[in-house]
Amino acid sequence: MLSIQLGSALSLDLIAAVGPAGTGWLRLSVGALILLALVRPPLRSVRRSDVPTLLGLGIATGLMSVAFLAAIERIPLGTAVAIEFLGPLTVAALRGRGGRALIWPVVALLGVVLLTEPWHSDFDAAGVSCAGLAALAWAAYIVLTQRIGDRFTGIGTLSLTVPIAAGTAAIVGIPQAAGHITPAILAAAAGLAILLPVLPFALELLALRRMTPTAFGTLMAVEPALGVLLGLLILHQQPSAGQVVGILLVVLAGAAAQRHGDRDQQSVGQMDSRA
Repeated sequence: MLSIQLGSALSLDLIAAVGPAGTGWLRLSVGALILLALVRPPLRSVRRSDVPTLLGLGIATGLMSVAFLAAIERIPLGTAVAIEFLGPLTVAALRGRGGRALIWPVVALLGVVLLTEPWHSDFDAAGVSCAGLAALAWAAYIVLTQRIGDRFTGIGTLSLTVPIAAGTAAIVGIPQAAGHITPAILAAAAGLAILLPVLPFALELLALRRMTPTAFGTLMAVEPALGVLLGLLILHQQPSAGQVVGILLVVLAGAAAQRHGDRDQQSVGQMDSRA
């Protein structure tokens, strides 16, 4: 979470230079090259039935990256993270036991309303919409990452999915960044690629092998608060009292939704051995 939010906060200068899609494309492309240099793609282990999941994960990753960067270009980092967090929180609620779990996305949504303050004239509908799109992509990312993590050992699959993500981002990213790429821009993209996607995607893949999507999504509850903190320290984005209450509601909803965090290690081991 720290790596993701730090990478996001430090990306704003790059966004100003090459746009959000251009930033996402450069970060993912450099990240893909790093992963291909570090790990071998498990091509021999890929079955035909795995292809839709791999493609879906790569596309979701690229869409999530570009949409989130487009959001933080327009709205504060902590607000964008809180909206994006509705994705994994909803996954957690839908997979939770009992109808009471569904109350927590509603609580989080109330917190998001306090954060975005739609009653103000400076409400940025485009920024909120981009963050909402990132939330949908993040929900898909969690579900698909667990499927891939259960099918393959190691982090080699990232050398398959991150290039797909880069290709997805390239559709808008290349036209947006064209004519603005310099050696300094490439150096910045390389540094940011370590923070996001290389380090966090590898750690998330390893975590999701041992955790349910419910536990993973809700343990991320502290991430909106971390986004607000880094937004304050690095970007000087000062939240109002109402927005602080909104963040606390989102964090509370995520923490309260956590249920049954341990995976069935025997079944996971069996799936790994079949792979």
